[in-house]
Amino acid sequence: MICYVDFSNFSIDEFFGMSDDSNPLMMLIWIIPIILFVFYGQRIQLIITSSDIKKKITELEQFRNDSRNSLVEYVKKNLSPKDDVSQKIDRFIEYFTIMPIDVDPNGIIPKIDHFVRSREDVTRKQVRSLFTDIDMMEVTKIQNLLEIATTLQLLHKVVRHLFLTAKKQNNYPLILPLQMILPMIMEHAYALNDAVPTFKHGQPIGDGIGPLIVGGMMLSTKKQNIEIETVYSESELEGRKIILLKAEGPYATVGRPGKATEKLVEKYKPNMMIMIDASLKLEGEETGSTAQGFGAAIGGIGTDRFMIEEIATKQNIPIFSIIIKQSINDAISLLKKEIIDQVDDVKNQIHEMINDNTNPNETILIIGVGNTIGVSQ
Repeated sequence: MICYVDFSNFSIDEFFGMSDDSNPLMMLIWIIPIILFVFYGQRIQLIITSSDIKKKITELEQFRNDSRNSLVEYVKKNLSPKDDVSQKIDRFIEYFTIMPIDVDPNGIIPKIDHFVRSREDVTRKQVRSLFTDIDMMEVTKIQNLLEIATTLQLLHKVVRHLFLTAKKQNNYPLILPLQMILPMIMEHAYALNDAVPTFKHGQPIGDGIGPLIVGGMMLSTKKQNIEIETVYSESELEGRKIILLKAEGPYATVGRPGKATEKLVEKYKPNMMIMIDASLKLEGEETGSTAQGFGAAIGGIGTDRFMIEEIATKQNIPIFSIIIKQSINDAISLLKKEIIDQVDDVKNQIHEMINDNTNPNETILIIGVGNTIGVSQ
């Protein structure tokens, strides 16, 4: 016998009791999720968020290991270390610098400058001590590669610490700031990881556009050392004396423009200063676009900028700036065509600035700011 069930009169509302507020099934369907999210909501959110953060931490760990191994391999393959350098490189990567106390900020800039320069000098000496014979170019390249590995190591440690702390305490609000800043951290990490081959080969980077422009203006002039890894020369433009300053290339260094500017201002008493530097672009801006402005266009920890501003204020010297915009990835990776195509335009802007703001027989100091790796003068 075959039985047929008639579903023609079936009602979902009656089945679930939607028309009856006292139906226990419907009460459970609505109340159980609410109870779960009230008591376990943070834990559920933490589990969902953790999977993505774990992947990023694994990426950071890989970047750190790759940069370290790449440095060790480069040293062993291309140079002549006295002994196995792996252990000493690991020690260098763990280096840290304790900033001076800032409860009383008066006089803190010279202290910061002393600690930072001392670290640079000590690192340079220790790098030299690893080899029987090494030239200045290789020393500066290794210093930069160490900085990359150290920064990636720090990023990995900080992100891992914040993640494990939040997970240990089942504290979702603690992981929210990490989730928000992680894309920016990863952007810097990707840029640093991509920069390793460029520094190994000693190729120009986007940040070197300032030294590239000023270095081109120095080609037919006599270069003189003014500070550690910093050179200057004299030139002339339409009856005006031009003092050109940049880091000494093609080494991987930014030089010491602050101290050098102080000495040149005392010596030449310039009527005007022009600074050319790379600058991080905002989202939506084109790579290689330029802009003019006022003030000291120089990044870093701030000591060089302070020195330049201080001497310019004392001598009442106006500071003009030209910036070439680029992303963080552009700044520390191989120099792009969009950036180098701006060289002639920036030189024209420099000439306009000089003609519009100075008179014949006056002196202008032009500073090319940035890492001058692969850029001679």
